[in-house]
Amino acid sequence: MGHHVIRPRFALSLSAATAGLTAAHHGFELSSGIGLVGQPELGLRVTSLIWGLGLPSWAALAARTRPRPEALLALASGTALAGSLVHFILWPTRRTRSGLPVLIEAEGLPTASLPAYNAILYIWGGAAALSILLEVPRGARRWALLGLATMPAQFISARHHFAWLNEQAATRPAWWNRAVQS
Repeated sequence: MGHHVIRPRFALSLSAATAGLTAAHHGFELSSGIGLVGQPELGLRVTSLIWGLGLPSWAALAARTRPRPEALLALASGTALAGSLVHFILWPTRRTRSGLPVLIEAEGLPTASLPAYNAILYIWGGAAALSILLEVPRGARRWALLGLATMPAQFISARHHFAWLNEQAATRPAWWNRAVQS
């Protein structure tokens, strides 16, 4: 009697974890009163719809064992890695004893929120980097580089978002911009 290997159709992957950690990052910012990426351009409803559909779709595609859209997953992980790194370029940091930078200020967050925010950024970026290194086939890694190449655009978007957030806090106070009202 031969052995038959049963392969699951879905499995936990680092790319799926990166999608979940992207959601954690966005949820942390939203719950802290910063808003969502893309909100200045598209408004809260549209960005909520885009992220609300896009992130679960990414996680579902990443959880598939086959076929997997490797180029798309590589692009998404590269973009997520760029997103986590942008924070450490845009905001002031200090070096820890281990030499790693940690944010000392970011997006109007209270100082007490920064340890959790730094942890989210490191875990998010780490999962994205590991998904690229360990899961993305060599032939699809160029797509991860394309995702990383979004860093300048993400930097510009983040600066615009924070300027918009400050303007909104001054002219139209609302729950989502409370991070900059204090």
